[in-house]
Amino acid sequence: MDRDSKIYVAGHRGLVGSAIVRELERQGLNNLILKTSKELDLRNQQAVRDFYFSNRPDYVFIAAAKVGGIWANNTYPAEFIYDNLMIEANLIHGAYESGVKKLLFLGSTCIYPKFAPQPLKEEYLLTGPLEPTNEWYAVAKIAGIKLCQAYRRQYGCNFISAMPTNLYGPGDNFDLENSHVLPALIRKFHLAKLAAAGDIEAIQNDEANSGKIPDDILVNLGLCRKHESLSRAATKNSKAPKVVLWGSGSSRREFLHVNDCAHACYHLMQHYNGEDVVNIGIGEDIPICELADMIREIVGFDGEVIWDRSKPDGTPRKLVDVSRLNEMGWRARTELREGISSVYEWYKDSTQSLC
Repeated sequence: MDRDSKIYVAGHRGLVGSAIVRELERQGLNNLILKTSKELDLRNQQAVRDFYFSNRPDYVFIAAAKVGGIWANNTYPAEFIYDNLMIEANLIHGAYESGVKKLLFLGSTCIYPKFAPQPLKEEYLLTGPLEPTNEWYAVAKIAGIKLCQAYRRQYGCNFISAMPTNLYGPGDNFDLENSHVLPALIRKFHLAKLAAAGDIEAIQNDEANSGKIPDDILVNLGLCRKHESLSRAATKNSKAPKVVLWGSGSSRREFLHVNDCAHACYHLMQHYNGEDVVNIGIGEDIPICELADMIREIVGFDGEVIWDRSKPDGTPRKLVDVSRLNEMGWRARTELREGISSVYEWYKDSTQSLC
């Protein structure tokens, strides 16, 4: 890629896509093609084909996908598999038809087998059963990787695939019904802190900007909803706000700042041309219970935390082997506590600025 290259970033408003745009601009690459979902429905094959032939991008980053946590995957399995299959198939096939020079498809490390050895090496893909709580998304992402490999083998397309670990950063999804674990923890602890301070107005502003607060969480905060407004629950034995978290907290997860992921994507587009997938990660993981403690300290909530063991933990551990990417000269730069602190400040500023 150079300054004159036309670069299409699919999903540029999402967590990863927006970070890729920032990284490309930081590298002096400003000839970017960006389309919102309203401007271009990536599930529509003809619309995608027309877009490719009208714009003729040289390079493509596929960061567009329907994403969510355990609850969302379990609740909307048909949408997760259909939407993601259509998005990736249309974008990859359209890139082939229009002669795109190089394409990067972003999968996810959640597509590895549930009980694969740790750390997860790229060759472990498709060696065992998937984690049931996200298999619909995982199957679609595996298909995207195989599409890239198939078009490379049959047509000689320079289509590569990368698998980022769990990502976080500015622009993340904080909706408690479909967000991933780290932003969900930030928001739960933030809301509990506001409830402990009795700042109902700030909680209502947060809800207006970050998504509806589920009723069970309102109960944990000691609040109730009356005529679309919030107030303290009128009970004789009302208790201090508490945070209830799913599972036991024993599962381990790896977290990579999205800016680091974007830099890795740029690095791969510049230096990698192979068929094999490449993990993107930091090479270290943390138990969810320790992550929760870290976020609680950063947010400043000192109330009760309860682990609901009737809820699933998900995959026991998911740490990726990043030796392949490290050997290409790339390493993550953002320390976890530093990254979470910056995201929490971004979250507070973004919700306040929208009030």
